[in-house]
Amino acid sequence: MSCQDDLPPEYDEATLRDLLREGVRGKYVTRYQAGTNLIKLDPDLADAFPTEEAVNDALRQFLKTNHLTA
Repeated sequence: MSCQDDLPPEYDEATLRDLLREGVRGKYVTRYQAGTNLIKLDPDLADAFPTEEAVNDALRQFLKTNHLTA
């Protein structure tokens, strides 16, 4: 089974070639190698901390309250 078998029929070989023709090999390799520190919050926590700032403030307060350092 080829990869093309999983694609919708409108993506024939010629269409794919046109779409990928201007791609740049390795364009994001530096970002990928740097890694990421993104985490996914559980839905209940995402509701309680809806913004990045809210999460950071809560974690800083937790560190301060527990005499921990980042």
